[in-house]
Parts: sequence; structure tokens; C-alpha cells
Amino acid sequence: MKLSPEQKIAGVLVPLFALRREEDLGVGDTAALEDFIVWAHGHGLSLVQILPINETGADNSPYNAISSTALDPVLLRTDPGAIEDLRAEDYSAECAHFDLASLRTGPVDYPKVKALKRALLWRAFLVFEAGLSRGSERTADFMAFRRSKQEWIEDYALFRVLMDEYGSEQWDLWPEAVRTSAGARRWIEGQPGERQKEWARLMTFHAYVQWIAFGQWAGVKGLCDRLGVVLMGDVPIGVSYYSSDVFSRGEIFDLAWSGGAPPERIFKCDPFTEKWGQNWGIPHYRWDVLKERNYDWWRQRVATVRSVFHLFRIDHVLGFYRIYSFPWRPQRNAEFLPLEEVEAKSRTGGRLPGFLPRGDDTPEDRAANRAGGEALLRMVLEEVGEHCLVGEDLGVVPEYVRPSLASLGIAGFKIPVWETAPDGRLTPGEDYDRLSLATYATHDHDPLCTMWEKWLETLARENPGDAESGREAGGVREQMQKLLDYAGTGLAAGRIPYDDALREALLRALFRSNSWIAVVMITDLWGTNERFNVPGAVADSNWTRRLDLPVAAWDGIPRMAGKMERIARMIRESGREASPALR
Repeated sequence: MKLSPEQKIAGVLVPLFALRREEDLGVGDTAALEDFIVWAHGHGLSLVQILPINETGADNSPYNAISSTALDPVLLRTDPGAIEDLRAEDYSAECAHFDLASLRTGPVDYPKVKALKRALLWRAFLVFEAGLSRGSERTADFMAFRRSKQEWIEDYALFRVLMDEYGSEQWDLWPEAVRTSAGARRWIEGQPGERQKEWARLMTFHAYVQWIAFGQWAGVKGLCDRLGVVLMGDVPIGVSYYSSDVFSRGEIFDLAWSGGAPPERIFKCDPFTEKWGQNWGIPHYRWDVLKERNYDWWRQRVATVRSVFHLFRIDHVLGFYRIYSFPWRPQRNAEFLPLEEVEAKSRTGGRLPGFLPRGDDTPEDRAANRAGGEALLRMVLEEVGEHCLVGEDLGVVPEYVRPSLASLGIAGFKIPVWETAPDGRLTPGEDYDRLSLATYATHDHDPLCTMWEKWLETLARENPGDAESGREAGGVREQMQKLLDYAGTGLAAGRIPYDDALREALLRALFRSNSWIAVVMITDLWGTNERFNVPGAVADSNWTRRLDLPVAAWDGIPRMAGKMERIARMIRESGREASPALR
């Protein structure tokens, strides 16, 4: 598959967990994704973007994975048709312990889904294990896979066994003897022989699960190759504090600082985020140590992602240049929320949140940050190749970042409502840099429908006798008018409903932009208001919302089919129809 900005692409972003199929087990899986890819291709969409697919921990956030390389078992198709070692009778026996009808409706119930899939994978492993000693082509394939992934899979498997042993990924609460991979191995060597064999067996199980996972994802990518659909993934800038990476490679991480993002006025849902910023809790990298090792860990990470996806974005690419940092872990956020800077300093040894390794306060600092970021991104490009990387450059963006990304051949983001021309209008789409990805929203933002409805609510509250409500309504009308003008509707701002005509005008404007890639969130494609994540908020609704109907049912609903016929026409007219060059 040849990717080039000369061939414009239209795509759709969907969280995999949100997809449905009739026989799924309560969460979107690789089979549902294949259904979606075929559906997207049939309607002229030549790119499918998903969120990170690495194994998640207790908070189920794909941006807080317990491994930078291991794939999430919860997203696997786990039935006898997909796993050769899983027998029909074993599948039925395990599923009988769960209310499948309940699992398949409503949001993702992660504890139950994880328990069921773990049980099914264990059943399959027992069958596979019985043939290991006899040897077979599949046995040889598994052993070759395990050897090919030895840079990370043994440490990951050990971490997973310890997670099961102690009931949590929080390695700093485990017994002191097993808080690092080296210490844990020494501890295991001191255990009785039968106990050592059991641990080795459990580690083989987790390696087996990864073998199955990488096999299924190879199948997904192969389908995309045959159809000419670009599969786009996502790599967060950081890894979880409670990850197998920190557990096994502690020397490359600085645990004294937690990475995050500075305060932004757009996120008003959480008082801490609004006051202090987003404290993601991701540890800093010791870039000096990584440099001495030729960035081996990062190279391994991106090479693994590249084996699964054609193209991927780096979430918060700004972190390569400098990253906003907290001198406390997220667990202490509530403690610091009411404090002013003086008292906060008194509890952190004089340190406050800010950018590291340095801010952008002087020309010298900006030049140093740019040079450092470019050196790291060149390393990433060496592993993935030309036109295979997109940088999510949103938030508080230094003026040097976008020119820097362009000089490296890395596409940045264009969010129309944040792109302002010198005359105050929204920058016309035809003026966007070709090397960019245009979209109205990411998984962290309100869908267009929700944003518009909030504006209408503000207009409805306007009181002619209240100056404050008048100013607020005036600001909303100004934002509305800019977006209406961007879409070329010819309408005047006011109490205009968010209907199919307005939605399609907005989508048409996005597809007509000059950006190489135009991506629409699945919610904006349909004009619905599902929200998959609210940044800074710890809520049960985050990462659990599922779409209402299975993918296979969509084209059978006249209203949905009609919408997609019109969208497919827009894509053709905008020159974004899939080209043979992609196939």
C-alpha cells in the first residue's frame, strides 16, 4: 500500500470497543472491526482510524495501557471460529456462566467481559498446551513468535502473572522482592520446583494469548490490504506508571514527574483540569539513557505498531518537544486542588507544574526544544517510513511545532473551529496545508451535534435585560456564524436546528478541504451525541459507550443507508475516493 499526500483520503474514526456485532461478547472485537472496514470501504471511506489497542489496566483507558506493545485480549474475537484451539463445547461451557444477552446490551461491563474472555483463552490454551510436547507446525510457529518478541514478551508475561498473583497492576504495592523484573526472577528461582514450573506455565499462557492476538490483527490488516483501506492506529506519547515497561525497564523512566497537559479553557468539566491542567500520571523518559541505547525501547515500540497499522498518529506529539509536568502523582490531585502556588510549593520541595525539560520562554529555549523534538521524531521516522506518521499537535502549541512537523514530513491536525484566519474568520479549508489531517473532533471532544445543542441552549437562555447572558449569547452567535460560513451555508446564526442538511454541509466542507486526510468521528458521521471520553473526569461512562446497532444492520435501515449514499457522493465529488494507488 502506497501512501502519499498527493492522493487525498476520507476516513472515519471509531473506538473499537464501541462497535457491535450480533455474536460479540459485550465489547467490540476484531471481527466487528472487519465488518466495519468492509462497510466503510463500501461507502467510499478509504481510511479507518481506531484508538490504541494495547492491553489496558483497571481504568480501562486505552491511553493508560499496562504495556506499550502487548495487544489487548479483550478486543479479540474469542469463539471457535476464530481460535483454532477453542472447542465448541468449551465455548458453550464458559459462556453458560454469563448472561450474554445482558453483556451484549448497554455499555461495556469490563470486569465480566475480561473474565469471560480470559476463561475462553485459558480453555484454548489447555488444548494447545496438550500438543506442545508432541510438536507440530503450530507449535513451531508459536515458538518462533515467542523468540521474535523476546525483547518484551517475557517481561510482559512475568508482569501479567504477578498482576494475577497480587490482584492489581500496582507493582509498588507488591512485596518488595518482586517490584522489578530482575527481582521477581530472583525470587522465583528461590521457590520450590513445582512452583517455578507453574509460573513458567502461566507465562507461556500469556505469550500464547499474544500469539493469538497478533495473528488476528495480521488478518485485519490483510483485509485492509485487499480492499485498499488504510488502517490507522494510535500511539500515546507516554506509558502507564503501572506498566510492564516501567516494571522491567525502570532505568529509562523518571518517576519523580508525571506528564500531562497545561490548563485549557476548552475543558471546563473538571475543576482540577481547569486550574492545574491534566495530570495523566505518565512517567518521564530519561532521554539521555535512551540515547545511549540508540532509543531501543522506542524503536521496538513503533516497529510493533507499524506491523499492525499502515499509518498511525502519536497522541500528544508535543511531548517530544517538551511536556507539561506535575511534581505529584494523580492520586494527590484532590490534595492540591484547593491550594494556591505558595502552599503547593511547600508540599513539593519548591516545585510547581510546568514544562520540562524547559519552557518556551526564550528564543534559546524554543530552539533547544525544537532541535530535541526533531531528533526524536527522526528516530521514529526511521522505523516507520515516509508518510506513515501523523502528529496530534493540539492544545497549547508552540509556534515552532507545526513548521517543525512539516519539515519532517509529518502531518499535523486541523480542527476547523480552532483554525482562525487573520480577518477573524475560520480558515477556509482550501487554505489548509496538504500535509495535514482535518477533523471536527477527536474522541476527547464534544461531537458537532452536542456542541451545536449547547450553543442553542445558550441562545435559549438569553435574557434581554441581562447583560451577561447577552454577551454569552453574542459570543455563541459569533462562533455559530463562523462555522456556518466555513460550511458555506449562507445562513445567519440563530436558533437553527442541527439537522441532516447542516450536518452534511459541514461534512462536505471538511471533505473539500486541502488536507491530505479528512477524518470524521463516527458520531459526526451519523449526527449523534455519544461521548466516549471526558478528559480529566473519572467516570464509569468513559471508554464504555457502545453504538446502538451491530455494523451488519446499518445498511438495512433506510435512513442510515440514505445518509451514507449522500456521504459517498460527497467523497467522490471531493476527489477523496479510494485510488488504485492505495491497493
